[in-house]
Amino acid sequence: MIYGEEIIEEVRSRNDIVDLISTYVPLKKKGSSYFGLCPFHNEKSPSFSVSRDKQMYYCFGCGAGGNVFTFLMEYENFSFPEALKYLAERAGVDLPEEELNEEAKRQMDEKAKLREMNKLAANYFYYLLHHKRGEKGLAYLKRRGISEETIRKFGLGYADIYQDDLYRFLKSKGYSDEDLKDSALVTIDERRGGSDKFWNRVMFPIMDVNNRVIGFGGRVMGDGTPKYLNSRETKLFDKSRNLYGLQIARSSRKKEMILCEGYMDVISMHQAGFTNAVAALGTAFTSGHGNLLKRYTENVILSFDSDEAGQRAILRAIPILRDAGLTVRVLDLNPYKDPDEFIKGLGPEALEERIDKAVSSFMFQMKVLSQQFRQDDPEERTKFQHEAAKQLSLIEEPLERKNYIEAVSREYYIGAGDLEDLVNYYGTSGYISARKEQETQKEERKLQRSEEKEEKKKKPQKLLLTWMVNEPVLFEKLQGIIGPDDFYEPIYHGAALLMFEQYQQEKNVVPGKILNQYTDLEDQKKIAKLFNTTLKMSPSPEDRNKALTDIVRRVKEDSIEQQMNATNDILKWQDLIREKGSLSKLHISL
Repeated sequence: MIYGEEIIEEVRSRNDIVDLISTYVPLKKKGSSYFGLCPFHNEKSPSFSVSRDKQMYYCFGCGAGGNVFTFLMEYENFSFPEALKYLAERAGVDLPEEELNEEAKRQMDEKAKLREMNKLAANYFYYLLHHKRGEKGLAYLKRRGISEETIRKFGLGYADIYQDDLYRFLKSKGYSDEDLKDSALVTIDERRGGSDKFWNRVMFPIMDVNNRVIGFGGRVMGDGTPKYLNSRETKLFDKSRNLYGLQIARSSRKKEMILCEGYMDVISMHQAGFTNAVAALGTAFTSGHGNLLKRYTENVILSFDSDEAGQRAILRAIPILRDAGLTVRVLDLNPYKDPDEFIKGLGPEALEERIDKAVSSFMFQMKVLSQQFRQDDPEERTKFQHEAAKQLSLIEEPLERKNYIEAVSREYYIGAGDLEDLVNYYGTSGYISARKEQETQKEERKLQRSEEKEEKKKKPQKLLLTWMVNEPVLFEKLQGIIGPDDFYEPIYHGAALLMFEQYQQEKNVVPGKILNQYTDLEDQKKIAKLFNTTLKMSPSPEDRNKALTDIVRRVKEDSIEQQMNATNDILKWQDLIREKGSLSKLHISL
């Protein structure tokens, strides 16, 4: 259903953004805005701002921003129609029930089409697994001890040996090559036609938290490479914001989530009764994964492979999970490599015992650190003790630091008093501040590089629009001088058109309402940043007037240059040159 602007605006206006977001994120009022920790990236100091006046949110750390629709699309991975329906129900707004006409069908949301293709593919793979053509795949799963109930629970399937099998199936369902090219299910070649992304593989459908298929993983049958193949990212599938098995694990009554390495680990653990197991999707563990887990739990147990690669992965994941505000423990699977082998070898009860005895992430890090030094060599042992003390000095909470000093002292036979003295030495020697300074400088360099990428020509347009949002009186002051067409950068031109139109009709600018017009999340972020940028202004009226005049002049000059480049009309050129020359006399006063 394609809904009109009036009904969209009614739904938006009847869902206060502070009330909505506060059900997801704890917010505290500061001045006219509300602040909290951003749900879209890791941070320790709140930079996530929600404005009731503007009816929008913006994160000054990562740039995420938008209105109530955007928030649900980002946080819950809703499509726009899904967000609209959810908010309409929340506000008690009845959406008109109408049949889709041909035009509406043509304009069907791309995400909905992708979802339907993925659903059809998953059903087809499941059918093939239980067909004679899928005997090889089914035999593999049975050898791995996977029951029919588990196969059905996870929707496991099989991709046939023919390299265009799924392509022909989806074509038979009415999908065109144009539809299929962005699906990540097939590859379209103009000369050779379509070929499947997955073939001769056991298939693992990847679902979002709402049980909708968004991608696939495939395990090759035989000796082919790669052993595991995953869908590339699409408009539905963001590897850093989804976890395998989360649609089931989110409903588990366990107090923690168990984070595994792969699909089979998760499936084996669920079959053994550990329905709180999830895994990253064929990619490195990221802050997005950490923030996603934080929505559903306070505690995470890492159950990665016990080989060297698995241990390195644990060390990379620990700080990410901690930064997300999670308590982290590490599961010891020895003498087995992974959870699947452990369960087959010792059974679920033994794994439950290991889970209860999982060590804290800090003590795991100490264990790995100790293995880097020969403990029977006095010089090496001293080096280890100094490195351990450095790590202990970074623990900010005094009681926690004291408890870990005692634990490390007991585990590695170090005098508690001696170790505490060493920790205090590093705590007061500037080591901690030096580490923090390094991290700060790293973040500042990253931010600076990001800002430098912004083209200089765009900046005056952005600044002027921001100023006009903060001080709508400028619409009157700049009448006859600046208009929407002077903002030639497409994203800013669109925003200017909406702002000028809204001010003309309502004598006010409501950013949340303007954001209704943007369905692309990246565009929404850019516009949200535009509306939430704080201009650093001199307290002197003269300086403010000069700054405003300079920005208006630059925007107008750039606009005139664009017009000159776009015309071969000599008379038009002469008019534009005269107009540009007159800008030297421009003066605007607030």
